[in-house]
Amino acid sequence: MNVDELVRDSLRELADEQTSAGPGFADRVLVVRRRRRTRRIASVAAATAAVVAIGVAVPLLDSGKEDVRPADVVQKSKDVAHPDQSPPRDLISAGNTVLAAYYVPRTVKHSANRAERVRDYWLLDQKTEKYVKTTKWSYVAVAPGMKTAAVLERNLPASRIGMLDLATGKVARWIEVDHDVAGLSFSRDGLKLVATTYGGNPDQLVKTEGSDFWDQQQPSTRTGFYVLDTVSGQGSWSEVKLTSDPNDPMGDSFINARQDFALSPDGRHVWAGNPMGDIGKQFYDLSGAEVEVPANQKHLEWYVDAWQSPSGRLVAGGFAGKKWKTSSWVVDARTGRQTEVHGQQLLAWVDDSSLIAWDIAPNGKNEFHQRLVKVTIGSDKTVPLSGFRKGNDGDAGRWEPVFAER
Repeated sequence: MNVDELVRDSLRELADEQTSAGPGFADRVLVVRRRRRTRRIASVAAATAAVVAIGVAVPLLDSGKEDVRPADVVQKSKDVAHPDQSPPRDLISAGNTVLAAYYVPRTVKHSANRAERVRDYWLLDQKTEKYVKTTKWSYVAVAPGMKTAAVLERNLPASRIGMLDLATGKVARWIEVDHDVAGLSFSRDGLKLVATTYGGNPDQLVKTEGSDFWDQQQPSTRTGFYVLDTVSGQGSWSEVKLTSDPNDPMGDSFINARQDFALSPDGRHVWAGNPMGDIGKQFYDLSGAEVEVPANQKHLEWYVDAWQSPSGRLVAGGFAGKKWKTSSWVVDARTGRQTEVHGQQLLAWVDDSSLIAWDIAPNGKNEFHQRLVKVTIGSDKTVPLSGFRKGNDGDAGRWEPVFAER
């Protein structure tokens, strides 16, 4: 049996299991300081990320549709927590949503004024249910069912994409590309892979004269995106040109050095954040033509990793802080009606009523002393899943989660 047949069989098997969607994309690097000063808790700071892990054979997300997975799939997994572990050593999960991996960013200095932010990954060994370190990959996107991951080699941008067998730890096949890639994201049905292309390394850091801090290199070198079939590896590249105003480098044309593309939750469009734009995001059809934001996607926030709920009725929103010290909005995808839920940053949906989030202790005073928790809409209860991260935003050793559905 060749590789294509193995991949097809795996996808059919996953489709039969009807695993649903998990959220998130790309390594967000939000450095627009005039926003960070006023929204410290709500902003996504340098190197905050969640790598996409998407479900297979899930119906398109339209308002009013419910999760149609069989009850034995929805209910088969209980929560597994290790509130004494940070970073985690043993499996953490909530329902069918699993911490499939995590990474720790570190800064590698190349010269007095140039450096690079790299990621060291810990991948879940599903046999031992422990996280195992690997320094081989610069970027990892976990695929539906947690059997495969798309990976990039250490030097970014990369000229090929590896399809990693998570059971063996070996690359089953390579997808060669003509335009170098630095970001990866699976579609929610698991059948497509969006690869963001760059002319240079988007994780390059620079230090300006007189500064003590590393900052992202500007302008961004993003060039466009591929939409690839995960079985055949075939697809097309679309160019997305960047415009800039030399008189206003932080104007509407500004994007972060890393501003990755992803499939919209319903799989019909490719989208990415536009931090300084009027609506904060841009949508494209699969051929690369820019389109208006679809009605059921207008409340998506690119910096909120959880995106849309499995049924598509709800959207994870930004920081609220009204009823509780740390809380977030959950938004009706059609009407925009907001409901407050515990959680400082919403990371992944467990089901249509529960999510995984970062949150501080009930009486905590340090906004960066966060742990993973499970929160439920309409409930005052939070369930700790991990221990607390140490240090402040951007400090060495702060781990970043990668979620996937079983």
